[in-house]
Amino acid sequence: MTFLRSLIAGAAALACVAAHAEDFNLGIISTDSSAVLSQRWQPLVDDMSKQTGLHVKAFFATDYAGIIEGMRFNKVQVGYFGNASAMEAVDRANGEVFAKITYANGDTGYKSVLITNVNSRFKTLDDVFKNTKDVTLGFGDPNSTSGTLVPGYYLFARHNTPVNTSFKAVLPSSHEANLLAVVNNKIDIATNNTEMLDTLKKDHPDKFAQVRVLWTSPLIDSDPLVWRKDLPQATKDKVRTFFLNYGKTDPHEKAVMAAITGYSGFVASSDAQLLPVRQISLFQQKQKIQSDTHLSDDDRKTQIAALDAKLSALNAATSKQ
Repeated sequence: MTFLRSLIAGAAALACVAAHAEDFNLGIISTDSSAVLSQRWQPLVDDMSKQTGLHVKAFFATDYAGIIEGMRFNKVQVGYFGNASAMEAVDRANGEVFAKITYANGDTGYKSVLITNVNSRFKTLDDVFKNTKDVTLGFGDPNSTSGTLVPGYYLFARHNTPVNTSFKAVLPSSHEANLLAVVNNKIDIATNNTEMLDTLKKDHPDKFAQVRVLWTSPLIDSDPLVWRKDLPQATKDKVRTFFLNYGKTDPHEKAVMAAITGYSGFVASSDAQLLPVRQISLFQQKQKIQSDTHLSDDDRKTQIAALDAKLSALNAATSKQ
């Protein structure tokens, strides 16, 4: 009887381990359709399963928030994010940056862009901002770094143009959808990034020829990988080893990385890479408070003072990097 109980207990323990392993999900933010993302990432997911012994599955959602919430509720254990969505995962979903991608062309990051169709009436930024009430804008996911946060700060805020109230229409969508809308002349302008443009140029040079770039941002640090802080250390070790070695020498792995979006592999990183994004986010919050007519002067001063203190702390942290 004792042996039987031990056997049953052992089998139950193994079942629990297997069930936990089956739940190991790699979340991928929705920069493209799920079908396109699956085609690009599934070979890496398969290799990750083989090399780590974990039963890894790709986890997709219709928007960035779906991956953030997936990590929050432990449906996603490791996620590929942009910097802005990684910030949300770190703050709200028990996440921690541990790596970031590298590019085959040697770039250390990418840039946000504002694009239009080559045949549109917009030749320069001045053409856009002289009458925005007659302009349809394709904007990014609310948690997108290059589609929303960076252009919101470096482009629209600096032109004193609040996105939600200044344009004829604002149509939030994925990078892929916005790019196709511009190529097909369905919207006037759209935010996007140099990664998507490079992919379009390589895969569809005829469609790339239909795009005019009106504005390019400063460099954005390459996209981070985030894991849940509460993963077992042994699992973290396996995951870290896999990503930091993947694509370095093996021809198959190099081809997989190149097919994702011209990537070459991954290098170690930390939450510190999110500091510039945090600065932009706090600055935008400050602008909203300054223009909020529903706040009393005292409330406005109190909230601005709190944000200024956070910005000062971030500025000091950034200066040490």
